[in-house]
Parts: sequence; structure tokens; C-alpha cells
Amino acid sequence: MATQRTTRQRSFRLSGDVLDLLDSRAAELGESANRVAERLLYEGLRTRSHPLIFFRGGTADDRRPGLTGTRLYVWQVIDTVQSSGGSIEEAAEYFRLSPMQVRACVSYYAEFKDEVDATAEEDREFAARAQAQSQREQEVLG
Repeated sequence: MATQRTTRQRSFRLSGDVLDLLDSRAAELGESANRVAERLLYEGLRTRSHPLIFFRGGTADDRRPGLTGTRLYVWQVIDTVQSSGGSIEEAAEYFRLSPMQVRACVSYYAEFKDEVDATAEEDREFAARAQAQSQREQEVLG
């Protein structure tokens, strides 16, 4: 579920090397250079404020915030913290993370709660559909 943002015009002067990289990446992805530049700026500015968070592909062909050095999405860590009664230490122990890594997810979540909640819901819906499909396939196979 992509969030629709209002846009404003802004001009930047970029070096030829940067523009070549941008154009090349946009062509690889089959996206406009503007779209790729916007996503990279968006993610880069967030990771400057939250250095243990990075972005990677999610289930809905978009990019989701994850915890650097792990395969965990921020929402998964937050779900575990909430299931542990808010205990950062319990969540850290469960995932074999440091409390600092869990706090990094909590900090990101505090700033971008609605987005993280929306991606969590999308991932849960995707998982439910995949599980239902798997059950239908098993029924067909007997």
C-alpha cells in the first residue's frame, strides 16, 4: 500500500557521474529517474537519522525498513517488543540482538509509526494469502 505524498518542484545540480548512475539504476529498475532519486533521498535521509535501519524489498514490490545486519523488518521487532509487554531486553534475547538494536527499531517506529504499522499489515495479509494458497494446493494433492 503505497502512501500518496504531495509533491513540490525543486531543482538540483548533480555531477555527470551521479546522473549517469541514477539513469543507469532507473533503467535497470524500469522506473523514472525522478522516482529512483526520490526513493534514494527518502531512504538516505531516514538512515542518517536512524543509522541502524536500512531499506530492502518487501512483499509488495516496495521497500521496507529493516534492521541492519539482520533479516528482520522493523515491524517484526516491534511486534515482539509489544508481545513482550514492552520489554526491550526480552525482545533482544528472543532475536539474539543487542538491546541497542531493538531500541533502534523502537526509535524508528516512534517516528514513523503509521508507515511501519501499514507495512506490517500488508505483510500479514500477504502471509495469510500465501498460507491459504498452500492449503488449497495441499488439498488438491491429497
